[in-house]
Amino acid sequence: MEAAITTMVTEFKAHAGKDGSSSTLSRDEFQNLVTSQLPNLVKNARDPGAIDQLMGSLDENNDGELTFSEFWQLIGKLASKQGGFSQ
Repeated sequence: MEAAITTMVTEFKAHAGKDGSSSTLSRDEFQNLVTSQLPNLVKNARDPGAIDQLMGSLDENNDGELTFSEFWQLIGKLASKQGGFSQ
C-alpha cells in the first residue's frame, strides 16, 4: 500500500502546477490526470461537461482548483466502488 500512496502523491504533484499553483489541480490539470491515470475508472473522462461536474462535486471550497485532500475524495470513492464497498 505504501507504493500505491507514493504513486498517488507523485502523480498529483506531476500534474499540479503546470498552469498555476503547484499544490492544486486546475480543471485542465485534473482532466489530464484523470484521462491519463484513471481512464477506466472515471466515466466520460474526456467529456468536458462530465469533468466539470466531477470537479465541482470534489471542490469543497469552490475555488476552481483541487487540493490533494479534495482529490483524495475521488480516489476513496473509486477504490470503494472498485472493491464493491459502495452502495
